Amino acid sequence: MKLKYIAGILAVTIAATGCESLDYIPGDQMSGQVFWQTEDHARQAAVGMYAAMKSSWCFGLEFTFDMCSDLADGTSPLADISRGTSFASNSSGVQNHWQYLYELVHRSNTVIRNVKDMPISSETIDRVTGEAKFLRAMAYFRMLNCWGGVPYYDESCDINEEFSNLKSPRCSAEELRGHIIDDLTEAIEKLPVSWDAADLGRATKGAAYALRGKVYLFNEEWDKAIADFEEIVYNKTNNYGYSLHPDYNELFRLYNGNHSPEMIFSIQSIDGNTAGYALDIVSYFGNKSTMRLIASNRIVPSTTLVDMYENLDGSQFDWDDVFPGFNEGDSQLRRKYMCVAIDQGSTTVTSTLDCDTTKVMDAYRNRDPRLCLNVITPYSHYLGTDAGSNPMDKQFVLADPTKGGAPMEAMAFIRNSEGWNSYFWRKWIPTGNLDGYWGEYNRTPYEFPLIRLGDVLLMLAEAYNESGDIDKAVTEVNKVRERVGMPGLNSGDSWLAVGSKEEMADRIRRERAYELAGEGQRYWDLKRWGLLQSSVKNATDIFGDLMYTRSYQSRHEMWPIPLVEMERNTNLTQNEGW
Repeated sequence: MKLKYIAGILAVTIAATGCESLDYIPGDQMSGQVFWQTEDHARQAAVGMYAAMKSSWCFGLEFTFDMCSDLADGTSPLADISRGTSFASNSSGVQNHWQYLYELVHRSNTVIRNVKDMPISSETIDRVTGEAKFLRAMAYFRMLNCWGGVPYYDESCDINEEFSNLKSPRCSAEELRGHIIDDLTEAIEKLPVSWDAADLGRATKGAAYALRGKVYLFNEEWDKAIADFEEIVYNKTNNYGYSLHPDYNELFRLYNGNHSPEMIFSIQSIDGNTAGYALDIVSYFGNKSTMRLIASNRIVPSTTLVDMYENLDGSQFDWDDVFPGFNEGDSQLRRKYMCVAIDQGSTTVTSTLDCDTTKVMDAYRNRDPRLCLNVITPYSHYLGTDAGSNPMDKQFVLADPTKGGAPMEAMAFIRNSEGWNSYFWRKWIPTGNLDGYWGEYNRTPYEFPLIRLGDVLLMLAEAYNESGDIDKAVTEVNKVRERVGMPGLNSGDSWLAVGSKEEMADRIRRERAYELAGEGQRYWDLKRWGLLQSSVKNATDIFGDLMYTRSYQSRHEMWPIPLVEMERNTNLTQNEGW
């Protein structure tokens, strides 16, 4: 059975239930005389770890972190962190992430502690231990990026016995990073290069190299990061089999057993009209025409993201080149350029008014192809559903409400449930009902990458650049650009020239935004680059009108320790400013 088919088994494999991690009482304690005896038991225990990893407040909402960056705007689930207005030690997002990450830590510890003495093959023991150490490292690496040093618990901590007495103080960030590196080094030794098709989704040796390289990169240990990334990009000691998926759009629409060699470590999904497991992406990224969502548009692409994408020739896009005076003009001028009128029944464009819709569409489609693959842009079409969840073509119009009706999702147009004149996500959003395969909007049936080769190539480019090898950095970035048909850096035109480390760093940062939009990587990038403060701007719509305000304080660079955890563990100290 593939991991995605058996996630539900976790409740009876490792005795841990619910959403809390540090203070739960196990509901089903499995005796060593009953459990931890067979190869199948070891497998079931491993599945329990992956199920914890996939849970929403662990890594199952990874895509939502883009709303904490300059790439997306939204209302939930991380609005307090995103807006900086009520970001505090009692934030539900902060508290939930802490608890679920420790849930993964303790499940991994349970496996490491018990599997070593199981009467099974040493090969299975090594592999399952490697998986547990990989997942524990993932959890602690995220905690390191959120809070710095945190209490460190390894397999010597038996949560079944010590759940009410976890009082360790915080270790230093350096010490925690050392534990993470140690875990990943051991995982590299123990994990296989690949698994059989039945075990698709389990951690591999390549995934451990990639994650360790990322840890080194975040700590600016460039040479070590290069060594780990080169190992899997250039198959230094093993044939890992990773390659860029030839179709960028298809990469984010892999379902019903389809898989890509670009995925290094990903969350598998099974959905359709049958019971299964899949991430709930559509509830956050979908629009009102997506399976007739009750709640939608909770996270939308930002105008910053859309305006960032280059022209097809690689030159920088500028709205003034399309509509003179657009950049400095007020919202009324922009509406004149971009709005049409529709009928009251929301079925027909009755007048284009002063809008040249072809010119508006060209302003988007004559750009880096990833723009229109990631974002539903004005006057483009999207295959949504009617009131009965049957496929129905919808168009995204910018309708002038003073000259006609308003868009309605039950009819021909897409409606924004927040009332914003914002863009919509196309990435991750199913079209129609996938020929009957997809039937529940709160389960998105696509494979979701936590680590993929496109990301690794750009991290390798960054490490090359920071170590002074610009030419090698250009090579890696150009692999990513070539996939979508964008011209390579240093390939002829003056605007493609890169002549310094600083220029290359800027190119890499922008390329990561173009490539990884909607995958939740940008927030962590901005934090590590020291660019979080400069990225914080008020959320504005297509016309420049305010949607909501954002604020920044220096203390936002490091999350507060959750208040409830400080009450439980009086040895915890708070981060500066909180």
